[in-house]
Amino acid sequence: MKKKLVLWVAFAAVAFGAQAQKKNFSYKFYGQVRTDLFYNSRSNSETVDGLFYMYPKDVAPDARGEDLNAKPDGNFYTLYSRLGVDVAGPMLGKAKTSAKLEVDFRGSGTTYSLVRIRHAYFNFDWGKSALRVGQYWHPLYGDVAPEILNLNMGAPYQPFSRAPQVRYRYTSKHFVFTAAAVWQMQYLSVGPASNKAGETSTAKSQNYIKNSCVPEFYAGMDYKNPNLLVGAGVHVSSVTPRVQSETSGGVYKVSERVTGVSGEAHLKYTCDRLMIAAKSVLSTNLTQTSTVGGYGVKSVDPQTGEQEYAPLRVSHTWVNVMYGKTFRGGVFAGYLKNLGASDEVANLIGTGTDLDQLNTLGAELTYNRPNWKFGVEYTWTGAWYGDNNAKGRVVDTHLVKNNRVVFTALFQF
Repeated sequence: MKKKLVLWVAFAAVAFGAQAQKKNFSYKFYGQVRTDLFYNSRSNSETVDGLFYMYPKDVAPDARGEDLNAKPDGNFYTLYSRLGVDVAGPMLGKAKTSAKLEVDFRGSGTTYSLVRIRHAYFNFDWGKSALRVGQYWHPLYGDVAPEILNLNMGAPYQPFSRAPQVRYRYTSKHFVFTAAAVWQMQYLSVGPASNKAGETSTAKSQNYIKNSCVPEFYAGMDYKNPNLLVGAGVHVSSVTPRVQSETSGGVYKVSERVTGVSGEAHLKYTCDRLMIAAKSVLSTNLTQTSTVGGYGVKSVDPQTGEQEYAPLRVSHTWVNVMYGKTFRGGVFAGYLKNLGASDEVANLIGTGTDLDQLNTLGAELTYNRPNWKFGVEYTWTGAWYGDNNAKGRVVDTHLVKNNRVVFTALFQF
């Protein structure tokens, strides 16, 4: 705790001290203190000890046939409090320069209550065109996201990730073209991993994109006016699941790759106190964006064990409607469907590969004053689990449900 205090005192001193000492620089210091109290009627697939909620877990019978996951849970956290600084720098040639550094206390992996980078980038702006380099929202998250209290921001229906990237934007009147090359740091792809017993399991790792040597690519076009934003984009990812295989004949060097092409369309309309937003994504192996999916093995070399893969396709759609100002309320609805692979596959690798579909319905009400927000949100989620057929689709399904309530208090400065 003492080290954290020293860190933030130093951070503030640098921010305010530099303002007085450096010519042609300006700084805007900002942040928030956020508290979240939540309750679930069932165990769920989640991260950050339940703050980042995804969907209810399948039935897990004990020795007497009772469901181990049919139990409530809840907790209270302040992990998404944050601090940040926006920097406006001197001109570099004809480009305006700026930067952002923002951190929170969410930690990483299974270690929470630690300082974590949220955004860290610098930007060059030439007017019509701009170049951003560093960590920022994934392009599939984009400029359209639901306005909800749950910290998942609509995941797994809405792609959710912040990632290192090089992003270029060109603006011409109402049209904006975006192109980006994206890597992975905190939000990682899922792939095969061997445990100590030599058995293959699944895990998140940097290695899948690192060994690929190919970043993700995104290109999209938006139309914008003061009330309407509508656009679409295409995303391509190519990862390397393994670089070696072990068979009865020995260990072999292999060259494996699984490539996925995803598309998305989005819309946001605002008028006075009304906001309507929606997004639809057809994804292939987007496990690095906090959603479900993956891939399966479609063939194996009998000598070397080298595998060929086919990605699973998943359809995601959400709609969010909000109205109000001081008292602001709204609804959120999400639908997700596993469409399987184009080829016959075995040994599925990914997250939620035994899910056929997900449904979510939520409603919230917030009280808003300058710098303050107090809110409550109720969410119902239904998950249909079953068995995979030859193409990775899920059949013979059954429904499990979760009821979630979140209370949030937020002070922004």
